[in-house]
Amino acid sequence: MTDPVYVTDALIAEDIDAYLEQHQQKSLLRFITCGSVDDGKSTLIGRLLYDSKMIFEDQLAALEADSKRVGTQGQEIDFALLVDGLAAEREQGITIDVAYRFFTTEKRKFIVADTPGHEQYTRNMVTGASTADLAVILIDARKGVLTQTRRHSFLAHLIGIKHIVLAVNKMDLVGYDKSVFDRITLAYRAFASEIGITNFTAIPISGFKGDNITALSDNTPWFKGPALIEHLENVEIGAAADEAKPFRLPVQWVNRPNLDFRGFSGQLASGKVRPGDAVRILPSGKTTTVDRIVTLDGDLGEAVAGQSVTLTLADEVDCSRGDVIAAADAPPEAADQFEATLVWMADEAMIAGRAYWLKLATQSVSATIQQPKYEINVNTLDHLAAKTLDLNGIGVVELSTDKPIVFEAYGDNRTSPNKVMGGFILIDKLTNATVAAGMLHFSLRRAQNVHWQATDIDRDMRANLKNQRPALLWFTGLSGSGKSTIANLVEKKLHRMNRHSFLLDGDNVRHGLNRDLGFTEADRIENIRRVGEVAKLMSDAGLIVITAFISPFRVEREMVRGMLPEGEFIEVFIDTPLAEAEKRDVKGLYKKARAGQLKNFTGIDSPYEAPESPEIRIDTTAMTPEEAADLIIDRLLG
Repeated sequence: MTDPVYVTDALIAEDIDAYLEQHQQKSLLRFITCGSVDDGKSTLIGRLLYDSKMIFEDQLAALEADSKRVGTQGQEIDFALLVDGLAAEREQGITIDVAYRFFTTEKRKFIVADTPGHEQYTRNMVTGASTADLAVILIDARKGVLTQTRRHSFLAHLIGIKHIVLAVNKMDLVGYDKSVFDRITLAYRAFASEIGITNFTAIPISGFKGDNITALSDNTPWFKGPALIEHLENVEIGAAADEAKPFRLPVQWVNRPNLDFRGFSGQLASGKVRPGDAVRILPSGKTTTVDRIVTLDGDLGEAVAGQSVTLTLADEVDCSRGDVIAAADAPPEAADQFEATLVWMADEAMIAGRAYWLKLATQSVSATIQQPKYEINVNTLDHLAAKTLDLNGIGVVELSTDKPIVFEAYGDNRTSPNKVMGGFILIDKLTNATVAAGMLHFSLRRAQNVHWQATDIDRDMRANLKNQRPALLWFTGLSGSGKSTIANLVEKKLHRMNRHSFLLDGDNVRHGLNRDLGFTEADRIENIRRVGEVAKLMSDAGLIVITAFISPFRVEREMVRGMLPEGEFIEVFIDTPLAEAEKRDVKGLYKKARAGQLKNFTGIDSPYEAPESPEIRIDTTAMTPEEAADLIIDRLLG
């Protein structure tokens, strides 16, 4: 019998053009292997590459040599070495990073992601799963269903992978015992039904020996199929379902090569579009029709889900990167407050109230996360009370964005458009590291019921009445640096000049507006957020607002800067060395902190992140408070 995985070498030799044409027409399946540590994920992929003849002779020779030197299979080929490319992986015999490999059969092309089994690398598994159509969950037949099996299954389902293969591996080590396979399948089915996986395909395999990989094995006469490759070749990917959904095109690029052409480029997330179709631009809601569908090879009469095209529109409407062009009669939602499931992927715990960059499709906005409603225990599926999420934590949270975003609820029907329009990542604003992946459930009702009320008197009119330009002087520095003293002098001088101002002092605000907040990192962040919102309202009234807060974190200071029009936020860094600030210690706070009586005190056991490029820097060791106040006013009014 001809091995079904082998490429037709004869066709390559006889007619290379025909082979290339045949190869081009093959569908592509992306899948991942996941599960617990040492379940044989890398070995399985190595076997697939080996059996599909995707290894060159020099690679095979190197593999044989490496297997003898650092392999784990004695003198036999260690297929895992084909995938574990990092030196640390080979030395420890574990997978650390996600490894992507390509192979092909006569029926289909494949991209497989080998994901780590260790809990500390769960974030890498999420990365690999984000683009997969199918997940192969491996289980060591000797060990059965383990914690990481449950975690990876839960994540695969959560991320939207519809096709699950339960590969009970290392059957050769349990004597190909049918009862072992049945017991594991039954245990997994019980867990899978709890998390919403209603259907999966169970296959007994040996990645090392090759049983039931490319063909049914004589060692398991009780198993009637399919073999793994046969299943992978025939599983339906579901592109037709994407085309049947309403049209969505997230705009990736505004294509303007000359004055006579303005197109909007991107990949169709779902649906179909034709010239003449009525479309709606979101979030603005403007409507128009499609004029042309432009590609490098010429105009199209129709574009479908998955195609990358450039649309030109019949009318000159405002549309830019991050907007979504959608079917006019079936547009997606736009909102700025949501409930979402969050998978935390950073070593540092999530901080409630902190602003992160949120990327969804081609949209990028600032988002703030609230304290989790609950954390999910992946073993018991219990909902646990939590104040934060640590590395690999999974929880349900509420979040808000600084402007409306266009989205589709990730929902139970997790097809491609729902992934594109409902799945997002969070990025740390300082380090640009991806810290979380999330799935939007729905927009909050309060976001749907609260709308901006238009007013006839705007901020410019209020400022003109006061004959001044609004500004926010944001004083930051260590406790005892002199912020309040200098800020008070600045307001006194402005008052003498008939300027309309208001001073928000850190201590004073905590007597009223923020009296419910402590000094934890989360409370400090909320303290600054509230003050920023108040300062914004005051600047809208045309005032010169002065604030004096330690505000130790750069991200929160930048968050307030983003609330105001460009140029109105003026960061004033009162630069006083810690030793000098501690020497002054007017309130006796440093003494208490040194004695352990005051926790989370900035400069002692809580960090202060000094401004990197403030608009004004005041060195209090080199000038008096009066000189500092004069300098600040000169910069403000100059």
